[in-house]
Amino acid sequence: MAAVGSRDYYDTLGVPRDASEEDIRRAYRRLARENHPDVNKDPGAEDRFKEVSEAYETLRDADKRRAYDAGGRGGPAGGGFRGGGGSRDAGDFRDVRVDFGSEGFEDIFEGMFGSGGGFGGGFSRRSAQQEAVLELPLEEAVRGGRRRLTLDGSEYEVDLPPGIRDGQRLRVGDLLLRIRVRPHPRFDVEGRDLFTDLPVAPWEAALGAEIPLRTLDGGTVRVRVPAGSSCGRRLRLRGQGLPGQGGEPPGDLYAEVEIRTPKKLTRQERKLFEQLRDTSKFDPRSDA
Repeated sequence: MAAVGSRDYYDTLGVPRDASEEDIRRAYRRLARENHPDVNKDPGAEDRFKEVSEAYETLRDADKRRAYDAGGRGGPAGGGFRGGGGSRDAGDFRDVRVDFGSEGFEDIFEGMFGSGGGFGGGFSRRSAQQEAVLELPLEEAVRGGRRRLTLDGSEYEVDLPPGIRDGQRLRVGDLLLRIRVRPHPRFDVEGRDLFTDLPVAPWEAALGAEIPLRTLDGGTVRVRVPAGSSCGRRLRLRGQGLPGQGGEPPGDLYAEVEIRTPKKLTRQERKLFEQLRDTSKFDPRSDA
């Protein structure tokens, strides 16, 4: 993923510098949905999606965020992160082609893996051992499977276990491979668990409803929203998270209720909302 220049990561996400982790996550989700290449066919959407993903990669991680803040608006302190105008120690950089066979997935390793904190794909030589960072989309990480990559003229067969995690390391011959799972526009990952937003209408939240939810594999499940649900309520779908490894059970999928209102009301809808306003005794600002 190419660097995004000197634009401030907080500006990219449209959040203040004191934004909470939840504010950052919500901003990323919204912008990622708007600019994802599968949804937005605007020629500049893919670049915007990369910028948003890059900003989120840094600001979602407490350590990386502190380092970025210490470096000021121009970029993270000491380089090591993409974008933001930070300097980088070129070291022993080379381009590496990653061949994902029939799926045609390719990636570039560029940057340094190790104490410099570089991320987003890279390798460096440490004596006879080669180290590399392999970026995967979340869907690829969940499926796993055999992959072939070519690094500095050497070919490696890599067996990725289903549900491989961000930061997990694999040793393949003289290659130490670290997995980097890219941010996803709809799902967050914590351990084996997945988290996603569940958009609901005000009446669905008030009355209760069964709502379809698209899963990571493209399927659909029905989620029961209890009556009286508020924004932020998490609904648990057992076993719908990442596959377990080494006898671990699969993780869970958590759908977080997000109440959305119509942007434009019809005359009848406005009449009904006004009638509800005039008859309801509910006070959302009351502690009672």
